[in-house]
Amino acid sequence: MKQFHDLLRDVLDHGETKTDRTGTGTRAIFGAQCRYDLRDGFPLVTTKKVLFPAVVRELLWFLRGSTNIHDELTQHTPIWDAWADEEGNLGPIYGYQWRNWGGTGIDQIQQAIDTIKTNPDSRRIIVSAWNVADIPEMKLPPCHAFFQFFVVNGRLDLQLYQRSADLALGVPFNIASYALLLTMVAQECDLTPGVFVHTIGDAHIYENHIGGVQEQLTREPLPLPQLRVAKKTFDELNFEDIELLGYEHHPFIRFEVAV
Repeated sequence: MKQFHDLLRDVLDHGETKTDRTGTGTRAIFGAQCRYDLRDGFPLVTTKKVLFPAVVRELLWFLRGSTNIHDELTQHTPIWDAWADEEGNLGPIYGYQWRNWGGTGIDQIQQAIDTIKTNPDSRRIIVSAWNVADIPEMKLPPCHAFFQFFVVNGRLDLQLYQRSADLALGVPFNIASYALLLTMVAQECDLTPGVFVHTIGDAHIYENHIGGVQEQLTREPLPLPQLRVAKKTFDELNFEDIELLGYEHHPFIRFEVAV
């Protein structure tokens, strides 16, 4: 995870002060990229504890096409509570766009899997959550906006474009979530999980997170854990089928969510 820690240092040292939608204030740079090779271990941050079960539940919630926080898969992860309405609805966010683009019945995830299997050299294996027509109805427009798969030499890579990245709190979740998605799709397609490329637009640290990030950067990274996913078809996988092995980490650091 050296690249992630280098990015934190870069933003602390060279980021510029900006105002933001939440009124908290940030230190930010524009345009960053990190690469994580899953063959070296599962890229879960070790310099603080990351709640991996919450990562799994959120991803499975997306993959079910769910957009309500009261769905049973979200019962242990209140990540989205701050944005939901009184009925728990979030509008046509990630899962809706991934599995039912704009309400048209287009399942982008299944299309991507089918293309990987039948036309792996395609340069069009893209899944987008950024549906311009639906953004006004979303409680929070997509931060991780779209991703693309790349197949080469029996390996599956994935690149994500994230328009806005809360480096202290959100990005460790995003890295783990897309590394997990990459692993799940690779297994479905009989490929080796390869490189997760994380491309970021506005990479920022909130002003009230700076002290915690500085503390985190004094800690020595620990060996990466391993991920085990049950041998099931993609849409049959559930929470109990995903296991993290050997996760050693430093103590939890509390970062407040900027709403």
